[in-house]
Amino acid sequence: MKIGFAGLGVMGAPIARHLVQAGHVVTGFNRSRDKAGAWAEATGGRFAATVAEAADGADLFILCVGDDADVRQVTVGALPHLADGAVIVDHTTTSARVAREMAALAATQGRSFIDAPVSGGQAGAENGQLSVMAGGEAAALARVEPVLAAYSKAVRHMGPSGSGQLTKMVNQIAIAGVVQGLAEAIHFAEVAGLDADAAYDAISRGAAQSWQMDNRWKTMAEGRFDFGFAVDWMRKDLGLVLDEARTNGAHLALTALVDQFYSEVQAMGGSRWDTSSLAARLRDRTKRA
Repeated sequence: MKIGFAGLGVMGAPIARHLVQAGHVVTGFNRSRDKAGAWAEATGGRFAATVAEAADGADLFILCVGDDADVRQVTVGALPHLADGAVIVDHTTTSARVAREMAALAATQGRSFIDAPVSGGQAGAENGQLSVMAGGEAAALARVEPVLAAYSKAVRHMGPSGSGQLTKMVNQIAIAGVVQGLAEAIHFAEVAGLDADAAYDAISRGAAQSWQMDNRWKTMAEGRFDFGFAVDWMRKDLGLVLDEARTNGAHLALTALVDQFYSEVQAMGGSRWDTSSLAARLRDRTKRA
């Protein structure tokens, strides 16, 4: 399949690499032309100087960019240049509102837009093990799902346009609560004088077990916070969640509180630390007590 790809960052670059390795003709675009050129040289893909060039004649156009404004700009720039009936798949985490807007715009030009945020982080992208939650036309998703299999372990259609983004919000709400609970558990163990490794071994085979516990307990206890998804990005995502909640009336007291805690981590200089750095905030408060 002829594929255009916009956004060759920490997530987009490995996703696009998997597509090249699967035998697709991929033309990548990135605002930093040097980064696009380096990706093409490393993978054997092609790179374009403009969105229009990357989209030219493509059957599938994939986005993995920054925010709502980026998605609007890239989608508007790509649409006129795509093949008739082309599908746009957006892996950016955005508002549900912009997903619906872009789907409506694409439909006026005979194309389809699928909002398809992912879970699994940088490691999932590198290993081709992302989970995709998709909103939009089921038939359009079915046409491109075999392509998405090059870098995903699961693709789930969640409903009409915007449903993928709403599901990603559910994902981020759940992660925020679990990581804060884990940070407090580790903090309590430390203050109580327990051996953190022994505490993990004692509780990790019972009801407290989670992916976050298995993968982040030890590094959180050691004060290592360099595992991908940054606090800045999580705050962007939680901002989308809280905006949506103000519209739909959902009560998200814990999510709002954890978002505030992440703002404190940013103030500590931890903007680029990963989301498990909530543990650093508690350790810092203990030192200052």
